Amino acid sequence: MTSTPQTTAYIYQQIVDRNPGEPEFHQALHEVLETLAPVLDKHPRYREEKILERLCEPERQIIFRVPWVDDQGQIQINRGYRVGFNSALGPYKGGLRFHPSVTLGTMKFLAFEQTFKNALTGLPIGSGKGGADFDPKGKSDNEIMRFCQSFMTELYRHIGEITDVPAGDIGVGSREIGYLFGQYKRITNRYESGVLTGKSPNWGGTLIRKKATGYGAVFFAEEMLAANNNSLTDKTCVVSGSGNVAIYAMEKLQASGAKVIACSDSNGVLFDKNGIDVDAVIQVKEVERQRIKAYLEHHPEAEYFENGNIWDIACDVAFPCATQNELKDKDAQTLIDNGCIAVCEGANMPCTEKAVALFHQHKVAFGPGKAANAGGVAASALEMQHNATHSSSYDYSEEHLHEIMINIHRNCCQTAEEFDQPGNYVVGANIAGFRRVADAMLAFGVI
Repeated sequence: MTSTPQTTAYIYQQIVDRNPGEPEFHQALHEVLETLAPVLDKHPRYREEKILERLCEPERQIIFRVPWVDDQGQIQINRGYRVGFNSALGPYKGGLRFHPSVTLGTMKFLAFEQTFKNALTGLPIGSGKGGADFDPKGKSDNEIMRFCQSFMTELYRHIGEITDVPAGDIGVGSREIGYLFGQYKRITNRYESGVLTGKSPNWGGTLIRKKATGYGAVFFAEEMLAANNNSLTDKTCVVSGSGNVAIYAMEKLQASGAKVIACSDSNGVLFDKNGIDVDAVIQVKEVERQRIKAYLEHHPEAEYFENGNIWDIACDVAFPCATQNELKDKDAQTLIDNGCIAVCEGANMPCTEKAVALFHQHKVAFGPGKAANAGGVAASALEMQHNATHSSSYDYSEEHLHEIMINIHRNCCQTAEEFDQPGNYVVGANIAGFRRVADAMLAFGVI
């Protein structure tokens, strides 16, 4: 592509030069921008109004110090972030991630991806992301509580049910959401339940939210396979990760007639040829709060491969549900050589660009995260709606989530076909999400 003013290559380079040292943000930008040239050609006003340049610049970026005291009485310092990327469709919406790898660039990449994902749901939500370089692993409940309280003591100034609504992400589950909400309530003297999502159903949450991202990814995979006259029934699957997304993807896969034989954590890979016992995984992770290797205490016949690579295990369908860039080109080639027919992203950008290119080249059905894992944020938006109406009913059904994922799949397919890329869900998701946000931005003028 010739890099001249107004080409997507030129715009990309301008943005990279303005945001040095943020490779994940650059990767997310490149993956989106290289698919948008046809829609810019079809709708010249997007170029004239510099919608793409405006869309790629966050509306606000907040960085703050988070001091807290550990159980030994030592003062610890972490750094907190909240990036509000785009509010054309509604208040900023996106999770909080507590992990040592968190940087501003990580937050910008995640918030940028969230822009398109949230638009695809069809619901009135903008995009944002936040978190801290804090590691909850190995911390006591009291240490996590103190950190969350300190984090919210600054964050509360920047959020609200019609401004910015955080949720959970890696390292932020129901425990952390509870501590964060408690501190928000304490500081503001308001029971503003719509300010956070992912809450317990006992105090403003929905029953489906915890399972929604994993379930949604399976629903999307079912639609992809059905579009190719196939199904999940009797398919062998591997699911990377062992957090909420992975656990409930495994649960829904088994309910759909598939057999999940492997999952993982940062230390290694769990393999159970008889099929992963999801109840045992939940017991290990959520009750005992142990590493996934403790599954062997419940099922000694299973195997655990220290520092293993889950993508070395042969499967029909793969679900990368752990973290960004976990599945590289060599892993993609291994999956292809082992006969994998579909890959569905439960995490955000877990496949590298080279891996995705290989899947397309070898006709492996590929569901990008911004479409396939949109079920979580869709459920969060429904939770926001219930909180706004102060309704006592929080039981949004699995059927409602299924309908949303079917609509996302249909929108991606139709958009890809419109731009002569049938079956290319990356193109379909990027263009469909972009057009919805871009049209709202045009309507609001230059702001």
